[in-house]
Amino acid sequence: MTFRFATVSDCPLLGELNYQLIRDEGHRNKMTAVELAGRMEEWLSNEYRAVIFEDAAEMVGYALFRSGEKEIYLRQLFICPGLRRRGYGRAAVEILRETIWPKDRRLTVEVLVANKGAVEFWRAMGYRDYALTLEIVPGDMSGTARRQPRATGL
Repeated sequence: MTFRFATVSDCPLLGELNYQLIRDEGHRNKMTAVELAGRMEEWLSNEYRAVIFEDAAEMVGYALFRSGEKEIYLRQLFICPGLRRRGYGRAAVEILRETIWPKDRRLTVEVLVANKGAVEFWRAMGYRDYALTLEIVPGDMSGTARRQPRATGL
């Protein structure tokens, strides 16, 4: 598998792939592929870098990340559906870790908890649970407390 850094001219392709990623992982983002391409262009023009992975000139997927002084934040990793579960995701992460990213940085990635396959993948790649974001979505009464709160003495 080979890789190359994406340029702004790759943004329409990256927007399409990002659109598919959003649908695959069950994210609530409602942006269109065109809107995502525009957002990708803005990101690549600022603090993010994208890497495109290919195998014999076939699109395999991409990674989008930003690098800080102490941390690499991997925002997106996408492997095309027909190529999943063949080792491409693992190979992509190995390229990032061994060739592209500095070795002295903390590596972070966020995963939707409902995306069980992704959670398992990232744990298999050596990532460990650090934080969990909890939410109540407006209009979701299932998030309402069902009991009376106890006095805590505060």
